[in-house]
Amino acid sequence: MNAMRALILSIGLVTAGVAWAGPVNVNTADAKSLAKELTGVGPKTAEAIVAERSNGSFKNAGDLQKRVKGFGAKTAEKNQGNLKF
Repeated sequence: MNAMRALILSIGLVTAGVAWAGPVNVNTADAKSLAKELTGVGPKTAEAIVAERSNGSFKNAGDLQKRVKGFGAKTAEKNQGNLKF
């Protein structure tokens, strides 16, 4: 029984440091949040997303790809379940 408790505790400690990203609204999130939550999006691309919003809200991932240099099809695919508009 002690071995089982030790295993459960160690699994808990390992997974405690794992952050699960939630869906991110690209039309309202700040650059820091975009860079943190979206796979393959660094500070430069996140800033480009925020800057491009001044030209209107993004409607979908395709719109994001067309309007933001550095956010391509691969990045959209990696984040398909994590993007909100």
